[in-house]
Amino acid sequence: MKTPDINIPEGFRKVLAVLVVVSVPLFLIAASVTWAINDPGLYRRGFEKYNISVYSGIAEEDLIRVGAELRRYFNSSDEPLRVVVPIYGMERELYSEREVHHMRDVKGLVRGVYWVAAMTLIFLLVVKGGGYYLWRWTFARQMASLGLYGGLLTLGLVLAVGLFALVGFDSLFLLFHRISFTNDLWQLDPRTDYLLIMFPQGFWFDATMRIAFTTIAGAVLLVAVSGGYLWHFNRRQVKGEDP
Repeated sequence: MKTPDINIPEGFRKVLAVLVVVSVPLFLIAASVTWAINDPGLYRRGFEKYNISVYSGIAEEDLIRVGAELRRYFNSSDEPLRVVVPIYGMERELYSEREVHHMRDVKGLVRGVYWVAAMTLIFLLVVKGGGYYLWRWTFARQMASLGLYGGLLTLGLVLAVGLFALVGFDSLFLLFHRISFTNDLWQLDPRTDYLLIMFPQGFWFDATMRIAFTTIAGAVLLVAVSGGYLWHFNRRQVKGEDP
C-alpha cells in the first residue's frame, strides 16, 4: 500500500515532538501513581511495617478492609466517604468530618492523576499509530528518538526529585500539600485523626520511593528499547540494508 503524501509544517512537527517527549514522563509517573494507589499490597505492607494495628486499635483484617474501602471510594462516584470499623472492640465512624472533606479533595487529585495517565497514553498511541501509517519506518525511527529523549527526561526528573526526597522528604511532603490543596483540611492531628494514624509519614515516604522506582524501571526499559532500535537501524543503514 502506498504511503499517503502529506506535507506537515516543520513548526507543527517540532511542537508535536516536544509534546511527545513531555508526555512520556507524565504518563510514566501518572501510571506509577495509579498503580500504587490501587495496589492492596502497598497498604498491607505499610500497615504491617508501621504496626498500625497496635497504634490504631484496629485489627489487621479490618485495616485491610479499610484499605479496600478507600480504593473503592477513589474509583467510584460515591460521596461522602463513610467507614465504620471496630476500634478497640467498639464500632465507630473511622474518619472525622474534617478528614472526610479532605478525602473529597484527595479523590479529586487522584482522578486528576487518572486523567493524565489516560490522556497521555491515548496521545502517544495516536501519534505513534498515525505517524507510522503516514511515514512507516521513517517515523518509527523518529518515534524511537523521541522515546529515548522522553525516557532520559523521565530519569532526570525522577532522580532529581528522588534525591531531594531522600535528604528533605519533610519539606517535599509539605510543599506537595501546599501546591495540591487550596485549603488547610490536610492539617490534621496525628493523635486523634485516623488518616494520620493509619498512614504516617513513613508510609508516604515508602510509597514515594515505590513510585520513583516503578517510574525509573519504565524509563530504563523505554531507553533500552528505543536505544536498541536506533542502534539496530543505524547499523543496517551502514551496511546499506533497508530498515
